[in-house]
Amino acid sequence: MNHAALLIFQKNAVLGKVKTRLGASIGDKKALEVYEWLTDYTHQQVRGLKVDKFLFYSDFIPSGSDQNLEGYNFEVQSGESLGERMSNAFAFLFAKGYKSVVIIGTDCPYLKTEDLNKAFMHLSDTDLVIGPAKDGGYYLIGMRQFFPEIFKNIPWSTVRVLEHTLNQADSIGLDYEFLKILSDIDTLEDWQQFQSPTNSIYE
Repeated sequence: MNHAALLIFQKNAVLGKVKTRLGASIGDKKALEVYEWLTDYTHQQVRGLKVDKFLFYSDFIPSGSDQNLEGYNFEVQSGESLGERMSNAFAFLFAKGYKSVVIIGTDCPYLKTEDLNKAFMHLSDTDLVIGPAKDGGYYLIGMRQFFPEIFKNIPWSTVRVLEHTLNQADSIGLDYEFLKILSDIDTLEDWQQFQSPTNSIYE
């Protein structure tokens, strides 16, 4: 996996600014606790990955980040829309000479190290790898060269994100592979489903 990089998009953990849909049901303080748990979990899964790691915070780099997350590189997201921010981050890393780049957020408690490894393995022989989310979006996307079209004309935060992303990929003739379908945590129902011992995905 030489010349491979993982991008992690993470919101700064500010009360009332993270997991707002969840916070509407359980309160901002509890939502912040859930978000901090999710970010810790994500970094646990990332820790054993043998690629360069770039953590892009939403607004600022917190003090002590280099001590808490040793070996990471830290940046701040730039751009207006989510698509523009992701596109800029991919462009930044490909400009550094990386040959495969994968991006994830910090909202998926089902994501495992093995899924991340599989994503990079797919990029050895395909243009694009996608981890579909149950809500119609994706929890992971990766590419082996920069395709800015993937982030253009996408209706972000809707159930049609994945559909439009694949339309963009098809329009420029990209090959792509899928990882398994997983759920993000956005609502109280998502969180309760994750905590349920009868949840088949959790088992």
